[in-house]
Amino acid sequence: MIPWLEPHDPFPPPDAALGHDSGAPGLLAASHDLSPQRLLLAYRQGIFPWYGQGQPVLWWSTDPRMVLVPTELHVSANLRKTLKRVVRDAAWEIRVDDDFAAVMHACAQTPREGQDGTWITPEIIAAYTALHRRGQAHSVETWFEGRRVGGLYGVALGAMFFGESMFAHRTDASKIALAALCGFLAAQGVTMIDCQQETDHLASLGGRPIPREAFVAHVRQAVTQGGPHPWHFDKTALEWWTRPRSNAQA
Repeated sequence: MIPWLEPHDPFPPPDAALGHDSGAPGLLAASHDLSPQRLLLAYRQGIFPWYGQGQPVLWWSTDPRMVLVPTELHVSANLRKTLKRVVRDAAWEIRVDDDFAAVMHACAQTPREGQDGTWITPEIIAAYTALHRRGQAHSVETWFEGRRVGGLYGVALGAMFFGESMFAHRTDASKIALAALCGFLAAQGVTMIDCQQETDHLASLGGRPIPREAFVAHVRQAVTQGGPHPWHFDKTALEWWTRPRSNAQA
């Protein structure tokens, strides 16, 4: 049985989440509250919301936790060629926070194999847009010939980035945005991106699971550090991956 949280109730400790022998491993609590204050309290403890339309807000702390070290992004030979072309070709742009809500809507509306519907509900969009207005959530957007063709969004707290969702309307457009983000974060000394849930797709990009205890310990320390400032970059961040491999992976 998981606890129901009233607006001023604290979260249970992450290790109180349901175990692998349950029907919902990692489920920690439920609430109606999805305020910016509640979201920030969750992220600072390694907890995230994930639920469907018509459900209460469900809060999770999975074990293990999928993470991506920015310098460990897997850039295939073909993707590296694409990134070099993007850097050279003026038709391609990387924009940060050009239209945060539009990126969330695109993530919500892009069909995904094996998924019926989306967890990015109007309530989720409103809550994260409020975080964006506070400078605590950001979008990274891939543009081609004046059109947004891919991107991602997430929450930035101190030296942590919590990735939420990506979309692509052109081949590799979301990977281009992720590569730019990882290049920027690596240059800023950020050592971990939270990917939340373990999937084959994230593993193919270099993500790996770590024990929840290690993840929570890292988050609690990282969110107290100074983070990237200003939160702004362009496609020159991709040069982290287009330099010779010995330098790009330093």
